[in-house]
Amino acid sequence: MASRGAQAPSSSSYSATYHVFLSFVVEEIGTTFADHLYAALNQAGFRTFRVDSDLEIGENINSQLLKAIQESRISIIVFSKGYASSIRCLDELVMILQHKNTCSTTHHVLPIFYNIGPSDVRKQTGSFEYAFKRHEERLEIEEGERKHEWKAKVERWKAALTEAADLAGSDLQKQVDG
Repeated sequence: MASRGAQAPSSSSYSATYHVFLSFVVEEIGTTFADHLYAALNQAGFRTFRVDSDLEIGENINSQLLKAIQESRISIIVFSKGYASSIRCLDELVMILQHKNTCSTTHHVLPIFYNIGPSDVRKQTGSFEYAFKRHEERLEIEEGERKHEWKAKVERWKAALTEAADLAGSDLQKQVDG
């Protein structure tokens, strides 16, 4: 993963708990691409947080995720067809971008588009459109304040997807196909 001559930051030059926070849909790509990426990052000396192995049992998931994001130098977001169906991933994305926007010089975000194009993420088309139709169906069954909260959450997710898709990243489908 590291380019020739590049080195993982040493613990003396940066005191973050993690070098990389890895956001992906565990059920969709957890045993393929994400596993290889995680292994390559660790082999290159980067301490990497991933949800399926680094959460502490009995602890609040959102507080652990936020802490891991805040204690990471870089967030790598692996967008895949099922990403928008995962409430956890969408919440992570919002936390990642909020952290980036408040600590822009110390936290970097790298989107990777795995079997999905950046425009599907940016415009919420294809599988992302389908996922948001399902999220909006939930909006129809909520009532009162919960309906308002859910609507606001859906809008934050959409804005975060658009923002993330506009960041410089890597479209693996284009690299493989062409």
